[in-house]
Amino acid sequence: MTADLTAALSGTRILPVLTVPSATMAAPLADALADGGARCAEVTFRTPDAEQVVKAMAAHGGLVVGAGTVLTIEQTERAVGAGARFVVSPGFDPEVMQKCRELGVPVVPGIATATELMRALRAGLDTVKLFPAEPLGGTSMLRALAAPFPRARFVPTGGIRPAHLSGYLSHPAVVAVGGTWMATAEHLERGDYAEIRKLTAEAVERSAP
Repeated sequence: MTADLTAALSGTRILPVLTVPSATMAAPLADALADGGARCAEVTFRTPDAEQVVKAMAAHGGLVVGAGTVLTIEQTERAVGAGARFVVSPGFDPEVMQKCRELGVPVVPGIATATELMRALRAGLDTVKLFPAEPLGGTSMLRALAAPFPRARFVPTGGIRPAHLSGYLSHPAVVAVGGTWMATAEHLERGDYAEIRKLTAEAVERSAP
């Protein structure tokens, strides 16, 4: 699963996590992210327009688009049908995982404990979302979980800010870091796509080896 996810992320280690209230925002948002150097994005299924946002951003061509906050089989089917190339959940749900396997897309379940990580590994997954990363203890929690589970790979997400990036990205078990700071609700409400492009470019630069 790691190889498939790494391919979906197109070599980047930054994953913008987006909650987009209107499909009309999708095209300029995709332009801003791509211009800032992002190669992928996660659109959360938290708004009524989420499915259309995924569809519009997936059609952009410059981004590999996944769906986040996917909680049900029905959302999984809608997300993949709209063009999502990977699926992210806040927790571990065997039914969502199985549906993703049937549809042929990588799934990244959220975990917050060693027990949840063991369940994911036992199910044949090796990449999980450490969520919510900062409230759980940040890089200290990451190191604590990674040590006894050397096969596990992580996408830390939740409460992460630019100042945290180097700490996460320096750990060999981290595939990518997810964050909302590059395109917040306030940015989208103001239509401040220039700031989104700037913050994305800064994050991509920080993630460079």
